[in-house]
Amino acid sequence: MSESPIDPHAHHHAHCLPFSAQLLGATGAKPRTRFRFWAPSCKTVQVEIENGPAQGAHDMTAAGNGWFETTVDSGAGTLYRFRLDGEHAVPDPASRFQPQDVHGPSEVIDPRAYHWEHTNWHGRPWEETVLYELHVGAMGGYAGVQKRLAALVALGVTAIELMPLNDFPGRHNWGYDGVLPYAPDSAYGRPEGLKALIDAAHGLGLMVFLDVVYNHFGPDGNYLHEYARSFFREGTHTPWGPAIDFDRSEVSDFFIDNAVYWINEYRLDGLRFDAVHAIDNHAWLCELSDHIRAKVQHGRHVHLVLENEHNSASLLETHFDAQWNDDAHNTLHVLLTGETEGYYHAYEDQPIRRLARVLSEGFAYQGDPSPIHDGAPRGEASQHLSPTSFVMFLQNHDQIGNRAFGERLRKLTSDEALRAATGLLLLSPHIPMLFMDEEYGSTQPFLFFTDYTGELADAVREGRRREFARFSAFSDEKRRAQIPDPNDVQTFAASSPPEPVQGPAADDNAKDRLDWMHFYKSALAVRAKLITPRLKHAKACGSTVLTATNGGDANALISRWKLADGETLSIALNLSKENVAFPDLPAGKVIFETPPRVREQIDAKVLPSFAFVAWVTGDVSDYAIGHDARIAGQQERHA
Repeated sequence: MSESPIDPHAHHHAHCLPFSAQLLGATGAKPRTRFRFWAPSCKTVQVEIENGPAQGAHDMTAAGNGWFETTVDSGAGTLYRFRLDGEHAVPDPASRFQPQDVHGPSEVIDPRAYHWEHTNWHGRPWEETVLYELHVGAMGGYAGVQKRLAALVALGVTAIELMPLNDFPGRHNWGYDGVLPYAPDSAYGRPEGLKALIDAAHGLGLMVFLDVVYNHFGPDGNYLHEYARSFFREGTHTPWGPAIDFDRSEVSDFFIDNAVYWINEYRLDGLRFDAVHAIDNHAWLCELSDHIRAKVQHGRHVHLVLENEHNSASLLETHFDAQWNDDAHNTLHVLLTGETEGYYHAYEDQPIRRLARVLSEGFAYQGDPSPIHDGAPRGEASQHLSPTSFVMFLQNHDQIGNRAFGERLRKLTSDEALRAATGLLLLSPHIPMLFMDEEYGSTQPFLFFTDYTGELADAVREGRRREFARFSAFSDEKRRAQIPDPNDVQTFAASSPPEPVQGPAADDNAKDRLDWMHFYKSALAVRAKLITPRLKHAKACGSTVLTATNGGDANALISRWKLADGETLSIALNLSKENVAFPDLPAGKVIFETPPRVREQIDAKVLPSFAFVAWVTGDVSDYAIGHDARIAGQQERHA
């Protein structure tokens, strides 16, 4: 880590890029911009200025190793492109902004133009994290998200995680088809709008994370093959084309600088790295982490989170704070819905025992043979890691949006079962993550959406329908034809959540939404008061699967963790339709239960169906919280 302390008087922040368009000189001086561009496949490059007094083509000087550079008397607001060998003109691959979308000119941005208000913000410790994943476009752009921040703070969320913002073609996209990693998409607002959102979040005590995609580029708007073919490893193919060559220094620097740029120029509190198993380069991932941490000002909390199908526990030992735990989600999904097709097949066998392992050791697959990987071993031993090394979720953009009709979990299981599983999500020592509008018991779909045209639009629509042909529910072609077209504007509109309910419930739907919100709010208040302060250095103490009346495993268990102060957190979960004998009554006081009055049956050594109970040993000051709206007011007074 850098030893330079955070400067409380620094209201302007910029990351000086060694490439792209970089403004030169002091504020108030004659504006000049240095342009630097890597095009090893080209003989000549010009920068074409499209507006202002410097309008026209400017020759760039070859600086060796494929680099071209020049300095032009131009400033912020300049629109430019790079012309390759006198022919095709392309946007800057490290453009800070694309006001006319991915095929248009890039804009020179002055990153120091934004005046940061909350300059004393230094983030929050990782164990305080309660994540809330959201799609900026579906929530109305940066301004739309900003309007919802206060409600999220009141809910108990401590961090929002923005789905990818990097520039994509069209007006709306999931975000995983981005092609310009440095340019936040213009459909959501200008860069200063994003900074204002982050600044406002910090003022409310909220961290802001960004999901970044380094494993591939989208299918429309990526011009790198035209001028930098060596950016890719041509002999190695991925589902998106030739693999990116992270061993090449120019490529490595491009992505490492991108991560540091988001952290330092936009003052983000963390990054979530999408599908790093597709990068398949542990050495580079460690290098990425080392560079980020070396460039972060001393005193800032910055957190790095992985999505990694390989379950590489070794990456979590020193370099990354946590991993999205698909094992936790997939096991709970099988228990809640009974679905076992696709990747859920790997969790069909003894799902309750897999969940017990997740709660005690982190990953369900720790080098075990995986039936969806042709029996090959998957994962590494993870029991030595902290419970906070794992991000738990019941829903996210992938697990909802990758369904043909984008169904929320509430459409697939009973409310009673979902409440019990949600209790586990919010009160286990693992880091919880919610997906937007989940806290209202949402049944609204979140669909896969894009905004392609022509042949690409047809290919995406038909490709998605073919993808589901292997599932029994879509074996019929007529059924597959009902899958929503990703490019239909209504597909995007259907995925945009309604405004939060405010004031008293006006109808049954509003009452239902408020009841769910109070449930989440109650549980998160308990977490904040009784669990979070004791989470650092917490350790799992094992899980016990309970026995059904027929002598086999019930879909029920007890798990325990030793907290930092030596006290014990115990939870009991029953996802069975039947009551289960409960002979092992944990010590301590009940701090949360669903459904109401479960403790009365627990005292009679019965764990009811679809129940969740949490206990903590030690003095909890009679802080025993239920989940319904009648008790929510009591919870708020204690918080």
